[in-house]
Amino acid sequence: MRQAAMFPLGSVLFPHMPITLRVFEERYLTMLGRVLEGEAPEFGVVLIERGAEVGGGDQRFGIGTMARLIELGSGDGLVAIVARGTRRVEVVEWLQDDPYPMAMVRDLPELEWTTDHAPLRAEAERAVRGVLARAGEFVELPWSPDLELDDDPLVSSWQLAGITPVGALDQVRLLRAGSVVELLEGVIAAAREAEPTLTAPPPFGEADLELAEFLDDDDGSEDDREDPAGAD
Repeated sequence: MRQAAMFPLGSVLFPHMPITLRVFEERYLTMLGRVLEGEAPEFGVVLIERGAEVGGGDQRFGIGTMARLIELGSGDGLVAIVARGTRRVEVVEWLQDDPYPMAMVRDLPELEWTTDHAPLRAEAERAVRGVLARAGEFVELPWSPDLELDDDPLVSSWQLAGITPVGALDQVRLLRAGSVVELLEGVIAAAREAEPTLTAPPPFGEADLELAEFLDDDDGSEDDREDPAGAD
């Protein structure tokens, strides 16, 4: 168990996935300064359960991922950082947010990969790439169905979880997986459940509704038409 700087966000970070942040709050600028003093600059990322990213006072989930800082830039009064998820952690205790969020954390066990998992991983990849390709025809998604994955099968399993187009709560459930099978089966189920929503046609807009009503009223019968000559 150890003390770690924490960054509560409105999104989930998975191991081996990148994250880009634009930091402008004074407390997180202070945090970055202290993190950069270490030999391996890193911080924890957790999902906010209730509240907002800015201002504090939020409630947070008790599981997250450590993020290793890999790129840093500044300009326009903010600092832009790129980090990469490394390992999962459990929050044992939240400390005072003074001057920035801190917690006592412990590493969660690494998932154990065996060659027996290969067919399930392949099925998960087909499911995720398939829903990304089909959903991409209807909505804009952050990940391409042709995204190149890592050669390491366990790393790529986490990457598949990271690009599955589901909400944050579903992502937390995937992050909690206690085995490779649980992770991959969760990815497959999440991808399949997400597809109907992502590929549904958009609802009628006002113009479409007016056109539909016009076509419904104008059925072509003479009884519904006004006589242009005004005959009896």
